[in-house]
Amino acid sequence: MMGNETFKHAVLKMVEVAGEALARNGVAIDDVKLFIPHQANLRIIQVVGKRLGIPRSGSYVNLEKYGNTSAASIPIALAEAKAPGTVAAGDLVLVVASGGGSPGPPPDAM
Repeated sequence: MMGNETFKHAVLKMVEVAGEALARNGVAIDDVKLFIPHQANLRIIQVVGKRLGIPRSGSYVNLEKYGNTSAASIPIALAEAKAPGTVAAGDLVLVVASGGGSPGPPPDAM
């Protein structure tokens, strides 16, 4: 596996698509109540949050409880955040993922 390339690709793409989603909807990062990223790797979550300007307290992380639950990680995190009232109806939540199905690093990186 190409750990460094995978890390860089995940961070770049997650930041890119989050920015596109915000821009397309005319929303500023300060309007986001909670950031729920794919729960694959804590370092990726931290770097993406930092690059987006989201404070650690504005990110929901449950990776330490379950590990990487693949495509289920965002729905699980969203349900957990909703249960104690961390987010409520009308709150803006930014979700972003990278993983299986996402284009991998360019062929020349291999």
